[in-house]
Amino acid sequence: MLKTLLKIGGGLLVIAAVIAFFVLDGPSHLSFEALKKSQSSFQSWYADHAALAIAGFAGLYVVVTALSLPGAAVLSLAAGAIFGIWLGSLIVILSSTTGATGAFLVTRYILRDAIRSRFRQRIRTINRGVARDGAFYLFTLRLIPVIPFFVINTVMGLTSMRVLTFAVVSFVGMLPGTFVYVNAGTQLAHIESPGEILSFTVIGSFLALALVPWVAKICIGWWKFHRTSGRFSRPKLFSYDVVVIGAGSGGLTAANVAATLRGKVALVEKAHMGGDCLNTGCVPSKALIRAAQLRTDVGLAQEWGLGLSTGTVDFAAVMERVQQVIATVAPHDSRERYRAMGVACVSGTARIRDPYRIEVNGEVLTTRSIIIATGSRPQVPSIPGIESLGALTSDTIWSLRTLPPRLVIVGGGPVGCELAQCFARFGSHVTIIHGADHLLDKEDADMAALVTARFHDEGITVETNRRVIRGERAGDDRMVISEKDGQEQRHVCDAVLFAVGRQPNTSGLGLQEIGVELHKDKDSIVVDDLQRTNFPNIYACGDVSSAFRFTHIAGAQGWRAAANAVLAPFSKQRFDDAIVPWITFTDPAVGRVGLSEAEAKETETPFEITRIDLADNDRAIADGTAYGTVKVLTEPGRDTILGATVVGAQAAEILPEFVLAMRHGLGLGKLLDTIHVYPTASEAVVQVASAWKRAHASSRQLAWVERYLKLRRSPAKTAWLVGAVLAVPLLGLGIWAALAWLGRGGGD
Repeated sequence: MLKTLLKIGGGLLVIAAVIAFFVLDGPSHLSFEALKKSQSSFQSWYADHAALAIAGFAGLYVVVTALSLPGAAVLSLAAGAIFGIWLGSLIVILSSTTGATGAFLVTRYILRDAIRSRFRQRIRTINRGVARDGAFYLFTLRLIPVIPFFVINTVMGLTSMRVLTFAVVSFVGMLPGTFVYVNAGTQLAHIESPGEILSFTVIGSFLALALVPWVAKICIGWWKFHRTSGRFSRPKLFSYDVVVIGAGSGGLTAANVAATLRGKVALVEKAHMGGDCLNTGCVPSKALIRAAQLRTDVGLAQEWGLGLSTGTVDFAAVMERVQQVIATVAPHDSRERYRAMGVACVSGTARIRDPYRIEVNGEVLTTRSIIIATGSRPQVPSIPGIESLGALTSDTIWSLRTLPPRLVIVGGGPVGCELAQCFARFGSHVTIIHGADHLLDKEDADMAALVTARFHDEGITVETNRRVIRGERAGDDRMVISEKDGQEQRHVCDAVLFAVGRQPNTSGLGLQEIGVELHKDKDSIVVDDLQRTNFPNIYACGDVSSAFRFTHIAGAQGWRAAANAVLAPFSKQRFDDAIVPWITFTDPAVGRVGLSEAEAKETETPFEITRIDLADNDRAIADGTAYGTVKVLTEPGRDTILGATVVGAQAAEILPEFVLAMRHGLGLGKLLDTIHVYPTASEAVVQVASAWKRAHASSRQLAWVERYLKLRRSPAKTAWLVGAVLAVPLLGLGIWAALAWLGRGGGD
C-alpha cells in the first residue's frame, strides 16, 4: 500500500511540475526567439560566474529532459552559444544522458507496474526482444533526430532494459546529434530559425548514420555465417529444401509443415516412426493408465450399487492391448502417410557431414536446411551394481508380460508416479525412491501432497530425500540400497524401474565435429527462439534442445522450425515458453500452467492465491471424483492470472481454460462472465473466479448497498428520499430564475 501511495505521490509531483512549467509560461522562456534576444546577456553572465552558470545550466537541462518538457533543442543551441563547441557539447551530452535516464526511471517507477499488469503478455514479448536486440534498436533510434527523445525515454522505461545499458547506449547514440546542435549554437547569430539546423542534408546525414548499426548487424551476421556454415562449400544443386532427422512428434510436425509449404522434404528415421510418444511414451502409458483406472473402477462397483466382481488382472493381456493401441495409432505417423504428403521417408542412421550434407546409409543428401528432432532417451545413472539388477526404463518396461510382485521405482517425477500407480493398481507392491523432499518436485509441495496421500491410500510406499547408492543381487531377489542422513536401507524387489530423467540424443550425429553448440551440462543443443542453432541453417526442436520435454512442446517448436527453415530469411516464427501447460496423468491428475507458488517466491513476483476445493464441484461429486483442488495465482489486487495448478481427476478438462485466458490476457473476471454448462467439472473455473471476486469485494460499496436496500424496505423513508432528491434541483432552478428576474430589473 505504501509503495502504491508513493507512486501516486510521485506521479502527482511530476504532473504538478509540468503544469507549473506551462502556467509560468515556460515554453516562451525556452523558445528560439528568447534565446536570440538573451544571448549576449547570457554570455556576459557566464563570463562573470562561470562555475555557477555551468551548474545552473546543467541542472536546468536535466530537469527539462527528465520531465520531458519542450526546450531541450533550444538549450542545446544555448550551450553552443554560451560555452562554445567543446565545453557546450560536454555539458549537453552529460546533462541529456542524466535527464534521459531520469525520465527512464520516472516512467519505470510510476507507470511500468501498472502497464505491465494490464498488458503482461505483450510486455513479456517486448522484453524478450529487448533482451535480444534492445541496445541495438535504442542506438538506432538515438541517431534519428526526427523521433522525439522523450518518447524513446518513456517507451524504454516500460521495458526490462538495464539502467546502465540505457545510459551508456543513450550517451553514445546522442553524441552526433549533440555535436550538430551545439555547433549550430556557436553560429546562433546567423541562424534565423531552428528549421535551418535540420536541413534536408543534415537529416539525410543522420538517417545515413542510423543505417550504420543495421549495416553492422548485417556484417556481424555475415561474420557469424562464415564462422559456421560459411566454412563449408555449398553444393551447386540441393536435393532438398529441408532434411528432418528424427520422426518423433517434433520431426513429424516439421516434415508436415515443410511439405505443406511446398518444400522438398526428406525425413530420416533409424527406428520406428512416431518416436517415443507413440512407441514407448504417451500412447502406451495412457493405455496402461486407462486399464489401471478401469481395474480400480471395477473394484468400486459395489459402492455404486453394481453387482460386479472385483476382477482379476491378466497382466500379459493388458500389455498386449497396449501394443494393439500403438498399432492402431501407428498409421497416423506411418511412412505411407508422409510419403502421400510428398515427404521422402528415409530409413537409416543420419550423420551430419556439414551444414549442407547428411550421410544416411552411405548416401549423401544435400539440403539447404537441417532440422534435428532426435528426441531423448531414458537416463540410467552410473551406480555400482545397477547392471546386475537388469534395470528397466520407460523404454523397456513395455516388454514385461509378468507382473512383478515387488517393484522399486527410482524417481518420483511424472513418469515414475504414473507408472507406480498403474502397477500398484494391477497388484504390485510398489516403492518409490525419490531424491527430493516431495514427489513431483516441480510442483508446489501442497499440490503434490494430494497425490502422495492418494498413493499412501493405495498402498504405495513413498521414500523421499533418499539417494540410491548401489544395487545387489541375492538369488532371484534384487536389492536397491538407498541412503538418507547417513543411514542405509535395503529395498528388496523383483524388478527395478529407473525414471530419473532423460538424456538428449545428440551423440553420433556429428554435431561436435562441425561445431554445433551444445549445453555443457546437459548435452542438449543450444537454440534461439527461432529454433536455430549457432549455424543459421541448422535448426533443432523437441527434447534434443528443449527444457520442456513434452510432446505438445516438440510439436509447437517443430512447426516453427519448419516455417523458419523453408521460408528463411522472411519467416521469424518465435517460440514463447512463457505459457506452457502440462499434466501428470496420475489419479488425481496434476496440471499446471504459468507460475507455481514456489516459483513466484523464488522470482520475487508479488502474488495472491485463490483456492477452491473440488469436493464442492457438483459434477465431481456425481462422478465420485470429488477430490482435489484448484489454486490460482493472481497479481495483488488484480484478476490477472500468473499461474494455475489443478489437482483432480478432471484436471485435463479444467486447465485449458486457464491456458487460454493467460494466452490472451483474460482475467478471472472475464472467466466469471462466461456461461459454463452445468454440471461440468469446468464450473470449477467459475467457482475460483467467484471466490476471487468475493475476496476483493469493496466493503465500503457493500455498506452503501446495504443502506440503500434498508431504505427501500421502508416505503415512507423511500418517499422522503425521492422527494429530497427532486427538491434539490427544483430549488436550485427556482433560485436561478429569481436571480435572473432580479437581474432584469424586477420586471420593469
